[in-house]
Amino acid sequence: MSRAARREPSSRHLPLIDRAAIRLPVAGLVPLTSLDYPEHLACVVFLQGCPLRCGYCHNPQMITPRRGKPQEWAEIREFLQSRRGLLDGVVFSGGEPTLHGDLLPAMREARAMGFKVGLHTAGIYPKRLEALLPWLDWVGLDVKGYLDDFERITGRRGAGRRHAHSLALLLDSGIDLECRTTIHWRDFTLTDVERLALSLADCGVDHYALQLARTDQCLDRSYCQPVENAPTREMIERLLRRLRPHFTHLTLRD
Repeated sequence: MSRAARREPSSRHLPLIDRAAIRLPVAGLVPLTSLDYPEHLACVVFLQGCPLRCGYCHNPQMITPRRGKPQEWAEIREFLQSRRGLLDGVVFSGGEPTLHGDLLPAMREARAMGFKVGLHTAGIYPKRLEALLPWLDWVGLDVKGYLDDFERITGRRGAGRRHAHSLALLLDSGIDLECRTTIHWRDFTLTDVERLALSLADCGVDHYALQLARTDQCLDRSYCQPVENAPTREMIERLLRRLRPHFTHLTLRD
């Protein structure tokens, strides 16, 4: 499926950025990564707060939202200024970064400094995501599950429908997109994974990553326990071989 031509943002009719007013609750910073923005050297800014309650969540300390302080983004700004010409991009992650209204002016600042801008999101706030699209170069979209499974896994009613809206927006935007699904065998069978993957391929997704859940630290402690009759690595590899013809790029991360 061909993507729409990317529309570059215009500065016309946009208010000036009030640098002192940007408030983002920064939960952490990875100063250098080649994994979180494919084929780019980037840093990752983690923002506090997430409305989802995925049992396998390995960053439960990031769930509780809070209001950011101006100095938090000021410190990130100072870091970015020192990395101009050294990093390709900035990735905003979470938690759920689109929870925060000041994400847009922060992205505009990063773009103004010459960085490409990436976003990790579950797509549960499609209207907010739509406002961010002109400032984005790449998105990693967390696809939690298929339709109603999305709500069961995240514990958030209506999340699946809003996520589907975000996926449609991204596919139509021309922005580089990778969909990714975290697989915990308490939530999925191999048949579930195959059904979800083929539905994404049918929608036009061409970059897809399956991520095996970490079990050393989970929001729900029962997710740290071994799952009886979990698929073997050989079974997973057979599934990948069946799925690869449907995607330009398909990968397994563990």
